[in-house]
Amino acid sequence: MNNTSVLQDVQGRENTLLRNVYLYLIGGLALTALVSYAISLSPKLMGVVFSPVAMIIVVIAQFAVVMVLSGRTESMKAGTAVLTFFLYAILTGVTFSILFLAYAPEAMAKAFISSASVFAGASIYGAFSRKNVRSWGRYLFMGLFGLVIATMINMFFFSSMMDLLISMVGVVLFTGLTIWDTNKIVAMNREYGGYISQADYTKLGILGALDLYLDFINIFLYVLRLFAHGNRD
Repeated sequence: MNNTSVLQDVQGRENTLLRNVYLYLIGGLALTALVSYAISLSPKLMGVVFSPVAMIIVVIAQFAVVMVLSGRTESMKAGTAVLTFFLYAILTGVTFSILFLAYAPEAMAKAFISSASVFAGASIYGAFSRKNVRSWGRYLFMGLFGLVIATMINMFFFSSMMDLLISMVGVVLFTGLTIWDTNKIVAMNREYGGYISQADYTKLGILGALDLYLDFINIFLYVLRLFAHGNRD
C-alpha cells in the first residue's frame, strides 16, 4: 500500500497514525531518560543546571515550548513540529535529572515499569474500546484543576497523608486522561474523512505524542511518589 492510499484510507490511516504516535512517544521518553541520566552523572552540570537562574530559564523554556507546540502546531511545518517535540523532551530531561538524586535507581525502575504497564493498558483501551469516552473530558479537567489546587495547598501544610492521597488521585486521573487522549487521536483522524495531507498527518501524530507524553510523565511521577511513601512506611 503506497503512502497516498494510506492517507485516503481512514482505518488504515488510524493504524499507522497510532503506530507513529507511539514511536514519537518512545523516542521522546528515551531522549528524556538519556539527557536526565547523562546530566545526573556530572556534578558540575548538575550545579549549573540547578542554579537559580538556569532553572528559571529551563522551566520558562519548557512552558513556552509546550504552549507553542500545543497551540500553533497547525501553522508549523511538519519538520518543525517534530523538532519542537523532541526539544521539549530534552528540556524535560534536564529538569528530571534531579530525580536521580532524590530517588534510588531501583525505585525509579520499578516506577517506570509500573507506569508503563498502567499507561499501555489505558492507551490500548482508549484506542480500541467502543465505549464513548469523549464525555469524560469535562470531569477529567475538573479533577485536574482540583488536583493542582490540592497540591498547592499541601505545599503549605506538608501533610504526608495528603501527599499520599494526591499521588493516588494523580495516577487515577492521568490514567483516565491517557484513555481520553488516545481516543481523541482516533476521533481526530476520523474527522479528516477520506483524505489528510502528509503534513497534517505528521502534525497530528506529534500532537498525539505530546498529549500521551505528558500523560505518561505524570503517571510516572505520581507512581514514583507512591513508591517513596511505601519505602518510608
